[in-house]
Amino acid sequence: MQLTVKRAGADRGNVAKARIGDDKMRWRVLGGLAIALAMIAPGDHARAAGGAFVVDDAAIDDPGACKVESSVSFAGNRDFIGMSTPACVVQFFKPVELGVNVLRTRQDGEWGTSAIPKAKMNILPVEPGKFGLAISGGSAFDLLTGEYTGSFVNIPVTYQFSDTFKINVNGGWIYERGSNLHLATYGAGFEWIPAKPFTIIAEVFGVAGAPGPTTGAREPRFQAGLRVTPIDTIDFDVIYGRNIGGENANWITLGMNVRFPAPK
Repeated sequence: MQLTVKRAGADRGNVAKARIGDDKMRWRVLGGLAIALAMIAPGDHARAAGGAFVVDDAAIDDPGACKVESSVSFAGNRDFIGMSTPACVVQFFKPVELGVNVLRTRQDGEWGTSAIPKAKMNILPVEPGKFGLAISGGSAFDLLTGEYTGSFVNIPVTYQFSDTFKINVNGGWIYERGSNLHLATYGAGFEWIPAKPFTIIAEVFGVAGAPGPTTGAREPRFQAGLRVTPIDTIDFDVIYGRNIGGENANWITLGMNVRFPAPK
């Protein structure tokens, strides 16, 4: 009888550990997807934060313009995000930016590689004293397995106070296929040019109602950084972040954005 009780208790303990492990694995997948889907905001340097910043604005560049945005992010808990995003603007019935975000990530010691084809279309132009509106979306794929892992839709709204200051507000949706989760996303930020070639950018963003084994999964995430634009076609970013993957860690990000203007 004693042996039976011990075995039953061990079995219950193993089941509980397995469930906890499954929850952590689901959150790693969801957290990685949230990072990947969020950190691909397109836009040119004169009108959008872009690069490694998460909160998008409502503007896109002129048809024919292209760019490559790249960054590396290091967390205090040894997590890592490396990404590169080539994109170009093409003319349909309205200009549409098409791109693909390629990411290499490490979460809890596990490496992953993803690709996210994406598109963005401006609906209302961004102009001083007016609200701008856009819509963007895309889907994520695991490059190691070839599996479809999720999709997102984001709606950026921008209010430009002047040529040197604007605020951006985002609302959207993420679908995570592995756990069949549908979650709301949110974000808000500002861009301020105190003096050229410097831009100060700060933002708060998150996933509303996200499940997870830690409180960090449900708390807002934050980034603030300095952008230096030595010439019109190149930016360099230095960014501090907190909890950007829902892991309650501090992050440092280094980024570079290179633009190729539309032919005249």
